[in-house]
Amino acid sequence: MTVMENAFYTEGRRFVQPTSLGETYQLLRERHDEHKQDLAWIGLVRPDRREIASIANEFDLHELAVEDAVQAHQRPKLERYGTTLFVVLRAARYNDIREEVEFSELHVFVGNDYVITVRHGDAPDLPKVRRRMESDPELLARGPEAVLYAILDRVVDDYAPVVAGLENDIDEIETEVFRGDPEVSRRIYELSREVIEFQRATKPLLGMLAALASGFVKYGVDAELQQYLRDVSDHVVQVVERIEGFRQLLVNILTVNAALVGQRQNEEMKILTEASLEQNEEVKKISAWAAILFAPTLVGTVYGMNFSDMPELRWAYGYPFAMALMVGVCVMLYTIFRSRRWL
Repeated sequence: MTVMENAFYTEGRRFVQPTSLGETYQLLRERHDEHKQDLAWIGLVRPDRREIASIANEFDLHELAVEDAVQAHQRPKLERYGTTLFVVLRAARYNDIREEVEFSELHVFVGNDYVITVRHGDAPDLPKVRRRMESDPELLARGPEAVLYAILDRVVDDYAPVVAGLENDIDEIETEVFRGDPEVSRRIYELSREVIEFQRATKPLLGMLAALASGFVKYGVDAELQQYLRDVSDHVVQVVERIEGFRQLLVNILTVNAALVGQRQNEEMKILTEASLEQNEEVKKISAWAAILFAPTLVGTVYGMNFSDMPELRWAYGYPFAMALMVGVCVMLYTIFRSRRWL
């Protein structure tokens, strides 16, 4: 059995440290009618169906809630099964080394005289919650709802470093966008996914806490404890608003980045186009001069064949005529190319 902590409290103080779950069950049965401020607090980590079976049978936990607690991968929610309150929470932790948000899942069963936590992941730090409650017997004596409050408060407080980490990441991304980092688009996408996941973990808490508040009177929740839960609700509102702001900001950053990338691509295309035009001009000049030089070469080649029967070979003006022809063709070609701005 993956039992991390198993303690029995009476009037807000640890009464005994049971050596087994069976001992805890026996204490609850024996003291059920005599002591109204008894509380069993059992902590489990990643149990399977076989391991949680004895707890489910002893506390008459609903099979659907047990199925959720075993399989995990649930969205935050609050459900009542008779006298048992079933709460699913998504805890978050910011990993500074990897610069990403890590999510864990926590399931809490709250009954009249027991609290059972089923944790899937390292967060939140439930031993720290237990130490806090044990150091404040007056708060712990308020019953299982007080333990639920402390767990909610711990989960929500752990969101603050995550918010700060995401804010820092967004600041870095803004710098990278205007610096033209080619990898920034991928980082924007990954951070957007984290923000969306974080939003899915926090936003349902508003409805859950509202549902808890609506049952304060019906289930006789302590007035002081109601104030504590309202304070948690206020903190959740702040976190949700910040996350919504992050999501909108990332959308704007993505738009700006797309615009800057398009602008850079247009500038590159402009440079390539200008280079192509300059190259075309050079090709035109080279082609024009090649044509001009080809004309005298052609004439000279023809008359350089020295056939005995070629016309004009014995003509007294043959040479001046050939030279004049070559010059005339060159001038004519130069004039044509010049008029067409090839030269």
